[in-house]
Amino acid sequence: MRDAAEFDAFYSASVQRVLGHLYAMIGNRAEAEDAVAEAYARAWDRWTAVRECDSPEAWVRRVAYRVTVSAWRKTVNRLRAHRRDAPAQRVDAISVDHVAVVTALRRISAEQRRAVVLHHLVGLSVAEIAAEVGTNENTVKTRLARGRRALAAHLTEPEYQGVDERARP
Repeated sequence: MRDAAEFDAFYSASVQRVLGHLYAMIGNRAEAEDAVAEAYARAWDRWTAVRECDSPEAWVRRVAYRVTVSAWRKTVNRLRAHRRDAPAQRVDAISVDHVAVVTALRRISAEQRRAVVLHHLVGLSVAEIAAEVGTNENTVKTRLARGRRALAAHLTEPEYQGVDERARP
């Protein structure tokens, strides 16, 4: 119990200072908060050794900075690997229809969108969707029917809405 009280006092007395220092060093508050939290967690795990340091606060600040640098390195390495492994390929332009479908999908409910995408784009059956989503087949059928109706409303040109199909030119 003495260790916990001692660590709590150390944390309370130093966390704002360490956070301010790290934020000033890296320039991103959210990253600084994450790294400082990680550094204090590591300090707690090693508290018997950390409290014997000349400056436990400097230890935490150094670890927090290293956590941040490590995260940056991982990101850079991930980007390099992606660029290296991604073959140079020509990407076709996105069609107007594609943009319209994506926009319409964003306008329907999440459940309907999931059912429509799994059925029409992924190619799953109603039974497979029910198993993946964790619901019954009738619910999937209802979501598909309502999703199709909602999509149709968003994909129909405004001048034709409300006009009987047979009356269209």
